[in-house]
Amino acid sequence: MLQFVHCIVWGKDLLFAKLFGDKNQDNDLNVQSKDSSGSTEHGDVFERKKDEGVVEYGRRIFDHVFGYNINLALSNEDMWKNRSRPKPYYIKDVLPAGHARHNGTIDKSLVADDPLSVSAMSSLGLKNPQDVWSLKENSQIFLEALRLFFTKREKDIGNLCFDKDDQLAVEFVTAAANIRASSFGIPLHSLFEAKGIAGHIVHAVATTNAIIAGLIVIEAIKVLQNDIDNYRMTYCLEHPSRKMLLMPIVPFEPNRSCYVCSETPLSLEINTHRSKLRDFVERIVKAKLGMNLPLIMHGSSLLYEVGDDLEEDMVANYSINLEKVLSQLPSPVTGGTILTVEDLQQELTCNINIKHRDEFDDEEEPDGMVLSGWTSSLALENNNKTSVNNGASTSGLSQEPPETVEDDEVEIVLAPGLNDVGGKKRKLSDVSETCRSGNKTKSDEPHEDCDIVVMLEDGNPDDANKKKRVL
Repeated sequence: MLQFVHCIVWGKDLLFAKLFGDKNQDNDLNVQSKDSSGSTEHGDVFERKKDEGVVEYGRRIFDHVFGYNINLALSNEDMWKNRSRPKPYYIKDVLPAGHARHNGTIDKSLVADDPLSVSAMSSLGLKNPQDVWSLKENSQIFLEALRLFFTKREKDIGNLCFDKDDQLAVEFVTAAANIRASSFGIPLHSLFEAKGIAGHIVHAVATTNAIIAGLIVIEAIKVLQNDIDNYRMTYCLEHPSRKMLLMPIVPFEPNRSCYVCSETPLSLEINTHRSKLRDFVERIVKAKLGMNLPLIMHGSSLLYEVGDDLEEDMVANYSINLEKVLSQLPSPVTGGTILTVEDLQQELTCNINIKHRDEFDDEEEPDGMVLSGWTSSLALENNNKTSVNNGASTSGLSQEPPETVEDDEVEIVLAPGLNDVGGKKRKLSDVSETCRSGNKTKSDEPHEDCDIVVMLEDGNPDDANKKKRVL
């Protein structure tokens, strides 16, 4: 079953390519009409005749592709036994002479500067791309777009390919597809819809990309204005949350243990007279910084590089450098030296300040080198957690999680030492108040915690005195 997308493909890959692309391209449109067999020297209907005006040429093309070719297809009766017969259109019936005049204006200066901005819609006064044009309007757009191609973009003819960002090309293909769709009884589509089909555009994706691009520009403006307090990181959600699809939040703090986003410079304590470049590469660059294909530079001097495209003599030189101590490299690395380390595969770059140190503790510093500035905050975070644990309660109460109370009735029973008035069941708030008042009257005695036992009543005499939870 013929669909509108087939009309788009026909207009884009056949008609547009034949009129404005490679003239030597053969396709199904190379059907000669009876009246044109002897009218042109080469017998090509799409070849513009000498001294033929653009308007006359356009009307002749219209009659051929929408009239004669349709009638030729209708002559095959077997093809239409189980299919709806298309209706041929000729320009004299759809758009009598004099109806293809301009109804709008076009900015000549804009045309001169940007040929891609030429628009048949603007020339005819059609402004809304989401309007569905009538057959007459589609015919006007078809003729006007063809005219503009030959008058404003004649140099491009013969080399054009359809581009969804070419306004005039989209207008021409939309009009041609709609006229063919009308001939076959297919519903017409707007320019906006046709552009999406012709350019394989998923409008939801394109719109989302535009939204995110706008958000990026907004944040870039804040960076240029140094408006740090208003920086935002925005999540674009697939499903609304609190009736919002965009959820802005305050950006995360930089990870101080990450040498990429940390402001803390990396510093390496190392014996530059004993440690080899290989030790630095294996123990620091690869093991701790996680670089796979490192490049190490001292100023403008390249000390080491890894890659498949290196020449043999360069690989040999770098292998020799690996076995040299840092202070004996072609560009000596000593105390105060700053090395630049890059990993082009991961797009990472960092600078390392070298500090010479003679002796290291074999037990605490077995590598013979100490890198600082990459794990300091992580150690601080672990220390904070340890401090919190050390400051936790050390009472002799059980540290096991309390059992879940599933019964509806709960009895609060006071431990010995608390005043129980009349043996009545009391509220937890009353108990707390009693604890506070008892502590006030015994300010001279050592402080003791109030032990509160929760007893459950479930009608089972065996469980009547079972302790379920200690508060």
